[in-house]
Amino acid sequence: MKKMNTTPISGTMELLPSEQAIFNNIKERIARAYHLHGFRAIEPPTIDRNEILFAKAGGDTEKQIYRVVKTDEAIEDSDQSLRFDHTVPLARYVVEHESFLSFPFRVTQIGKNFRGERAQKGRYREFYQCDVDVVGREELPIAYDAEVIATLYDALSSFLKPQMLIRISNRKILSGLIQMLDLSEKSAAIFSIIDHAEKVPPVKSQQFLMEEIGDDDEVDFFVEFMSASGTDVEVRAVLEAILHEIKEYVPAEIQASERFVAGEKLLMAGLSELCEVYELLKRRGLGENIVCDMLIVRGLDYYTGTIFETVLPEYKSIGSVCSGGRYENLCEFYSDQRFPGVGGSIGLSRLFYVLSENGLLPEVSPLLDYAIIPMSLNEYEAAFRLARKLMDEGRAVDVILTDKRLGDKLTFATKVARAGVVLGEREVSEGKARAKDFASGNESEIELG
Repeated sequence: MKKMNTTPISGTMELLPSEQAIFNNIKERIARAYHLHGFRAIEPPTIDRNEILFAKAGGDTEKQIYRVVKTDEAIEDSDQSLRFDHTVPLARYVVEHESFLSFPFRVTQIGKNFRGERAQKGRYREFYQCDVDVVGREELPIAYDAEVIATLYDALSSFLKPQMLIRISNRKILSGLIQMLDLSEKSAAIFSIIDHAEKVPPVKSQQFLMEEIGDDDEVDFFVEFMSASGTDVEVRAVLEAILHEIKEYVPAEIQASERFVAGEKLLMAGLSELCEVYELLKRRGLGENIVCDMLIVRGLDYYTGTIFETVLPEYKSIGSVCSGGRYENLCEFYSDQRFPGVGGSIGLSRLFYVLSENGLLPEVSPLLDYAIIPMSLNEYEAAFRLARKLMDEGRAVDVILTDKRLGDKLTFATKVARAGVVLGEREVSEGKARAKDFASGNESEIELG
């Protein structure tokens, strides 16, 4: 009987060894893919100063930050907290070590983050994220946007079997459209409506736009904008048609205004970047897996250019399995230097949960390679010698040291290993033994070393 509540805290993930083996295998495959693409791993501290974390948090995130408080300290006196993502620690890291880094800096972080949000299925307070970022100094070519997307695709492909679809867009396009129509004050509301458009009937989105904008023609422009999806050529045709319609709608004197001209320039810059990223991904052989989609807008304040989400079309209920985008200045709160970047993240804890719920986890055996069973204390030295030999060959080994009967030891061995080796006096004297594969029953000779 339990003496106290040993249930894991709500919002945390605790796995059995068989599940943990799969989780670790996925994490290792992601890390391997990142490494092969030239990303260098760092591991900033989990705890950071409040002035660092709170500078970029804001909104609901700030309310979810876990403060670190000593037992003899009041919470208002605490000056440290747990990180809530990898982006803030990366910004601080770049500023702190920029004289030792080579730019563009290709970097990966895989580790736990913490947010005190309401715990629910697939949403955790303690969770793993697997990030890749490329950070430039003063400038960063748009080609790196495609590099990050391709890296994340390869990482996901290493364990995901269903077809993936990468939905890409560019925030400059919608921002430019809003500026051309002189709706900048309603920008946040418009972004939010489009961001949630797939979760409500189309008539609802149109209704919400009308409530914010109040003009039938302008609402029609945004409805047409939201329909733009397909290849770069197809999306360009839709956006150019919208531009033509706007110029027929807006008086010539307004079209000549600085605000309108700047908005059109911003829209066209975003479209140009979108087409370049699309073309680069096509050249990498991902043409069947990418689509330009204006419904992808993501957060209002964070991303400034390319944005993307990756989904599994056969499992739409899962939602995005990874996402990211470009930001103009990673370190704006910590340095006067400009560090543009682009990055993306695989939320591993959530992804593991949804893949498990949909039967999509890869098959990974939790079993060790060998269980060595010495018959008595006299065979321990030989058992340890054999174990060392096998471990040097990269094999995982358990030397069973209990004093139970041989039958009990063998039963235990079948639960923890693929093969078993029994060592008695004869095996030790001959310097060799038989390794039995528990699944097939086949035996093979093995030198004790």
